[in-house]
Amino acid sequence: MWQLEKINKLEPDIRTLFDIKEVVYDKPWLKNQKDKNLYFMYRNIFKEEDKNKIEKSGLRYDVTVIPPGMLGCEFTKTVGHYHEIAVEDLSYPEVYQVLKGEAIFLIQKIDFDTNKIIDVCFSRCSVGDVFVIPPNYGHITINHSNQELVMSNWVASNFKSVYHSIKYMGGACHFFLNEGWVKNNRYPLVPDLRELQGKNMEDMYSLIKTPEKLEFLKNPKIESGI
Repeated sequence: MWQLEKINKLEPDIRTLFDIKEVVYDKPWLKNQKDKNLYFMYRNIFKEEDKNKIEKSGLRYDVTVIPPGMLGCEFTKTVGHYHEIAVEDLSYPEVYQVLKGEAIFLIQKIDFDTNKIIDVCFSRCSVGDVFVIPPNYGHITINHSNQELVMSNWVASNFKSVYHSIKYMGGACHFFLNEGWVKNNRYPLVPDLRELQGKNMEDMYSLIKTPEKLEFLKNPKIESGI
């Protein structure tokens, strides 16, 4: 896997336990913990022959590594975030692929006018599975297995994550514990959780050969080419 060879030579952006303390479910467990590294993000990864094409495309390819583990009774996860508005009232989409291990992607759609959650879904994805984060959805990724999770993503290069809303609410509207899904009671009204399917494909990085299929990442008014 060329991505692993590439990131082994790079310095990651690291998220620690205390970086995500606001969104951890098991507060009694957290109270007795010391800070530790949780996951590692490598941004703007590319093959040298594609460097110019990617720079001109306005896209960015990242890799995230989440080791297995538990946050008390909760499976290790990312802090979670929303995306900035890209066009009119639509935020930037994003697309992920599992390269190693297994992931649960939890997404929740927010009505920016009322700040209410109007849809919440999850998808269990394994190696090769691709999952698109649609406009106006926040998301977290959960490593629910005993294996290291490695995933890649394509996103617009000027994209920025927005963390404060999910941190303020103490996490997404559901937590995934060793006993299964548990609702976050700080969200008063939440639709029923529904399951979505990812799409399996070969290395998603190769989409840079046909960047028009990724145009929807820069302009969410365009239909996904994946």
